[in-house]
Amino acid sequence: MFVVEDIHNFGEDYDKTLMAWYENFEKSWDSLKLNYDEKFYRMWKYYLLCCAGAFRARQCQLWQIVLSKNGVEGGYKSVR
Repeated sequence: MFVVEDIHNFGEDYDKTLMAWYENFEKSWDSLKLNYDEKFYRMWKYYLLCCAGAFRARQCQLWQIVLSKNGVEGGYKSVR
């Protein structure tokens, strides 16, 4: 039997992660473009920014569910 130990919605802060990925992508594009074309650049940029906007608008959610087999002895301690 599995016990639900914790459920957490990371969606509220996930746009920050996507924006960090976007910034790293932009900074690295000069070296990446040797292997990828302009279409890939536009599509990846669009994807990251649209996803960040959707999370910021609370239209997307990202859930983490922690399960344990038969429960954690002493109880589960969530790290936040």
